[in-house]
Amino acid sequence: MTLTPPRGGRTLFSMVRDCWNFTASPFEATLSPAAFSCCQPQDEVLARLEWLFEERQRFALVIGAAGVGKSHLATMAVRRLGALGAEAVLVSLRGVPHGEWLELLLERLPLDHASRTEPTTAWQKLENRLRENRLLERPTVIIVDDLDQAPADAVAGLSRLVGSAEPRFAWTTVVGTATGTTVSNLPDSLRNQAAMRIPLVPWSEADVGRFLAAALTRAGGDPAIFSPAAVATLTRFAEGLPRMVSRLAHLALAAAAGDGLTGVDASTVERVWRELVPADPTVETAASPTFHQGSATGISRPRVRAVRQLFQEG
Repeated sequence: MTLTPPRGGRTLFSMVRDCWNFTASPFEATLSPAAFSCCQPQDEVLARLEWLFEERQRFALVIGAAGVGKSHLATMAVRRLGALGAEAVLVSLRGVPHGEWLELLLERLPLDHASRTEPTTAWQKLENRLRENRLLERPTVIIVDDLDQAPADAVAGLSRLVGSAEPRFAWTTVVGTATGTTVSNLPDSLRNQAAMRIPLVPWSEADVGRFLAAALTRAGGDPAIFSPAAVATLTRFAEGLPRMVSRLAHLALAAAAGDGLTGVDASTVERVWRELVPADPTVETAASPTFHQGSATGISRPRVRAVRQLFQEG
């Protein structure tokens, strides 16, 4: 079977919903809190960020492969640290033009009208807010997603925030996310100031199993739709990366529904992977001799064996 859009005016979601009795899409491609799965790697990173916050550390880097969930984790870190009393804000600097990062950051801060319109520079407005928070003994946490893709003026400004001994910056913590392959884009002067470099690692098979079960239950479905062998196969092909886990799981549900199956088995996951890979040239095939689990993060793990050709043209 080839994955094709359902006919008769039915959407892919309606076909999947009717087959599995879902009340919502179990694998949302959003950064909403409801879609966040706090598996062991995410829990470990959040715990370290809480320690960083409580110890009044000035700077930390969260490093992980593309697709490992850094952006989703950043949104949850804002909520977690905000609940601890911080004025926590999140800003993504990927693709932001030179000279615009500071205005973008100020938009995220809850400044009153007078503060926003006073005839001062953007940097002075930021300093005034940080000074105000310091006098109120309210820590400020600035989480910068894609810090390794930030314009040079943003990197210079953030370096000043985390490296200055001025009292108004004393209660300000900056947390940046970056990928392991591009963190070197940041200057040594900034990277060396990190009190902690926190790795966000891919999910284990047990993590993937818990994520699938929780997502299916949240959507009103049976948490055991994916067989244990399907979970293992999905983990292997997705390399434990949450983004790819969600994509494969979503398509595997559609493929199993189209085949009239009562559950998702390993062969369905494998077939979906084979149909997905040609459409995404940036993803290595699991049958490739150079492909091994953990390659996206530089972690050496056992190689994935070549999979069988289960489906042939005919």
